[in-house]
Amino acid sequence: MSDTQTLIENRPPSVAGLFLDRVAATPDAEAYRYPVPPATGEGPDDWKSLTWAQAAERVYAIAAGLIELGVQPEQRVALASATRVEWILGDLGIMCAGAATTTVYPQTNADESAFILADSASKVLIAEDAAQLAKAREKRADLPELTHVVVIDPVGVETGDGVLTLAELEQRGAAYLEKNPELIKERVGAITKDQLATLIYTSGTTGRPKGVRLPHDNWSYMAKAIAATGLLGADDVQYLWLPLAHVFGKVLTSGQIEVGHVTAVDGRVDKIIENLPVVQPTYMAAVPRIFEKVYNGVAAKARAGGGAKYKIFQWASEVAREYAKATQDNFRRTGTASAPFALAAKHKVADALVFAKIREAFGGNLRACVSGSAALAPEIGFFFSGAGIHILEGYGLTESSAASFVNPGEAYRTGTVGKPLPGTEVRIADDGEILLRGPGIMEGYHGLPEKTAEVLESDGWFHTGDIGELSPDGYLRITDRKKDLIKTSGGKYIAPAEVEGQFKAVCPYVSNILVHGADRNFCTALIALDEPAILGWAKDNGLDGKSYAEVVAAPGTVALIEGYVKELNRGLQRWQTIKKFRLLPRDLDVEHGEITPSLKLKRPVVEREYKHLIDEMYAGAREA
Repeated sequence: MSDTQTLIENRPPSVAGLFLDRVAATPDAEAYRYPVPPATGEGPDDWKSLTWAQAAERVYAIAAGLIELGVQPEQRVALASATRVEWILGDLGIMCAGAATTTVYPQTNADESAFILADSASKVLIAEDAAQLAKAREKRADLPELTHVVVIDPVGVETGDGVLTLAELEQRGAAYLEKNPELIKERVGAITKDQLATLIYTSGTTGRPKGVRLPHDNWSYMAKAIAATGLLGADDVQYLWLPLAHVFGKVLTSGQIEVGHVTAVDGRVDKIIENLPVVQPTYMAAVPRIFEKVYNGVAAKARAGGGAKYKIFQWASEVAREYAKATQDNFRRTGTASAPFALAAKHKVADALVFAKIREAFGGNLRACVSGSAALAPEIGFFFSGAGIHILEGYGLTESSAASFVNPGEAYRTGTVGKPLPGTEVRIADDGEILLRGPGIMEGYHGLPEKTAEVLESDGWFHTGDIGELSPDGYLRITDRKKDLIKTSGGKYIAPAEVEGQFKAVCPYVSNILVHGADRNFCTALIALDEPAILGWAKDNGLDGKSYAEVVAAPGTVALIEGYVKELNRGLQRWQTIKKFRLLPRDLDVEHGEITPSLKLKRPVVEREYKHLIDEMYAGAREA
């Protein structure tokens, strides 16, 4: 048996157990960094640290506090908070109490929050602030199981009547531990691998979300499998901003405990650009939208610098892509990431003029990024690769504990999601659907045996709903969601995500795009523009001072985007081309339910919302 297999097969039953081992192994090493905003509200944040021992003190106090509140093994404790260090401490506290975490996005409205709390039968809610508490109070009558709410940020919160602050919970827990010093060790020691650890509700595009049941063993396996990839070491610094209510964010906390590296935690997306030079991460996970935004921002800045600067940027972009393709291809054939001499010389010049500044914006120390949750446009991936920002695409679902595939370090291939994690099996069904089996697969949907049976076979194979293909040496390429494939009235199949990704690589002003064409005889698109980028363009094109809605309605803007649509069409098959498009009056957002908190497009919602624009594009068209 290989060392990797031994590592994975001899895993402990829970991440709670791994956490106790980590604290014992490196108590004084730095575990977490987190920002503390200045009291005045002015100036930069002050970053503080917790060692593993300091983190453990708080985690054990939270766990004991929950036990003192009457929380039993496998009972649910909900967490409704943005990404912050207290989310991680709370989640670990819940697991160390032997209980299970129900994750709730802070953006979730009161009705859906109440549904999740009631469906999961959550006994305690750890709420971020007064706003999250208010949602629970509004629906109190619908939540008979909920006995207590613990509030992280107590500003404006009245305690009492079942409401207490996190600080109070920790004080109560610490006092309880003094009388029962072996309590945590006993609770963690009693956890079995099949015991429920996490209930994550998928943000369904239609109907109510489904609770995905992930037992302790899933996270223990993930922790060991991530460590076994060798992508991360104890000296790494991870910058974690992803929503921890989402499985992609959550799995990163398991891997960190096993590897023992530092994680800097701050979920404020508007602070990413400011935080990167401060944190100087060596490793960061993100969703494609973030890389698209950075790419658009760099392109817009170059354009604002005048014609000469923009020409240099365009030339450097082509060099980056050419260099990335050449080095990746060479690595595949020879094991060396080298490029032909003339290309390497051009790359050196482009690096000095453009790429070095991009790396500096990411903090200067970035070794690799992992991209997941949705497809990254290959041309954007090649651009960053050539600029020295290595984006390792990965793949997984909530139902597979997030990390089923990841690109293997230096041998990564842009446009693929890499190879399966050690211990995960994959096969492609006759219709092209990707099937997965392994220790990361969910136990099932909470209280929904029929829904579980639809996707999970008795022999453990899980139907992902994604279409893909495997290379002879095991690299997976995702082509689309099975249900998203468009069949035109002419009988041609189109993968909309592929066309959308190509447009994002061509047009630096796009934020979101939805390609439509099912049962139609041509394709159309709804396009939302990136507000800072298009307002920057507007300033230099006679539309200064106009609102976003006015800018996107202007004929000049429509003509600008039309040019990019034509450029896109030149690279497509005839039946894939976009014949008509409409610019949306505002960007798509989480608040309107058009994108998920992990920034994935909810197609049915967008198509319903903008049905009038779609109908307009097909009005008078002869449908074959």
